[in-house]
Amino acid sequence: MSPARSKGLFEDTAPRPLADKLRPQTLADVVGQSHILGSEGPIGRMVAAHRMSSMILWGPPGCGKTTIARLLAETTDLHFEPLSAVFSGVADLRKVFDAASKRRTGGQGTLLFIDEIHRFNRAQQDSFLPYVEDGTVVLVGATTENPSFELNGALLSRAQVFVLHRLDDAALEMLLQRAEETLGKKLPIDAEARQALRAMADGDGRFIFNLSEELSMMPDGTMLDTNGLMEAVQRRAPLYDKSQEGHYNLISALHKAVRGSDVDAALYWLSRMLTGGEHPIYIARRIVRMASEDIGLADPQALPITLAAWEAYERLGSPEGELALAEAVIYLATAPKSNAAYKAYGAAQRAAKESGSLMPPKHAVNAPTKLMKNLGYSEGYVYDPSTPEGFSGLNYFPDNLPRQQFYAPFERGFEREIKKRLDYWEKLRGGKAKPE
Repeated sequence: MSPARSKGLFEDTAPRPLADKLRPQTLADVVGQSHILGSEGPIGRMVAAHRMSSMILWGPPGCGKTTIARLLAETTDLHFEPLSAVFSGVADLRKVFDAASKRRTGGQGTLLFIDEIHRFNRAQQDSFLPYVEDGTVVLVGATTENPSFELNGALLSRAQVFVLHRLDDAALEMLLQRAEETLGKKLPIDAEARQALRAMADGDGRFIFNLSEELSMMPDGTMLDTNGLMEAVQRRAPLYDKSQEGHYNLISALHKAVRGSDVDAALYWLSRMLTGGEHPIYIARRIVRMASEDIGLADPQALPITLAAWEAYERLGSPEGELALAEAVIYLATAPKSNAAYKAYGAAQRAAKESGSLMPPKHAVNAPTKLMKNLGYSEGYVYDPSTPEGFSGLNYFPDNLPRQQFYAPFERGFEREIKKRLDYWEKLRGGKAKPE
């Protein structure tokens, strides 16, 4: 067992936050993570076998990462050594590794828990490797960020990554009931406010306990509805880090909802980003890209509408200008979809790179000098608007490059009309004589 920390004379009488009082004492008390802690879960099997390997616990705030690490040390008789990457450096790590080496010679292992491990730089992460490799420490790192982006590949190869779930509604209700049992009374909120409280927690168990403690101090006889709850406590902003993975996850969800013509989901993800503090100009740039990439000429109005929304936001600012972005997102989500222009441009780029520096056909080149006229430049050119059909049928590919079709419009939206024109011109082209 980890040696018990000696208590001060008056420590038991000192005030403690409710979240600390209700910290789980066994792994079975941890809610919402049975997929890894249960008897069939990977960590549950480790504990049953009384062995531990290094791991990274990846999950949102308040889902139990620190508690799980502490309980794993107690369950497997390892000395628990906690560090925060925010407040620690290489010197602190060196002290921990020296102490762990001495402890190992005495027959006891060390579980080194590093909170917010993603905040350590690459060199600091590399310093773990020899001690993890030889078993001096069992490393348990906690992170809210995607380990694939934030942690060294060498470190990840020596540690298993376990994904902890955001606490769901049922888990949060269980924590509320535990809080009420400890407080010795029901919280002064009605059923709808209780549901709103769980939503405000946003999957964070620590937040539920802190808010429960705050509500328990309301005057006797108080009963809050949802509006009263919002007035009594500061509303929690949704978890969103606009410089990290949350940023990319939400813009991806918005883009795919627009592409999938799910207008209501698109509005939801737009609102999540704006509520979380994303800069509206970033969203404006992305919806312009959506108009070009996913709608294209199926609706030629999509691009000017998104540009107009961008300009409207720049002129109006927040919050009025954000409505223009919402209108543009609605338009894009409900527009016919086509990536034909996107694919055509990509195919043309590949052909341009592969074909080298071929000259245009001479009839497609102006002849402003006598020499160029003598060389045949512009010879055979036909001015299309002067022909009966407004189409000459001349070939404008290089002479040594066979004609290719890059753009293949779909039978939807305005591209249906474009396809009719292309089919008509191809028919005319086939019936016209080609220049020598």
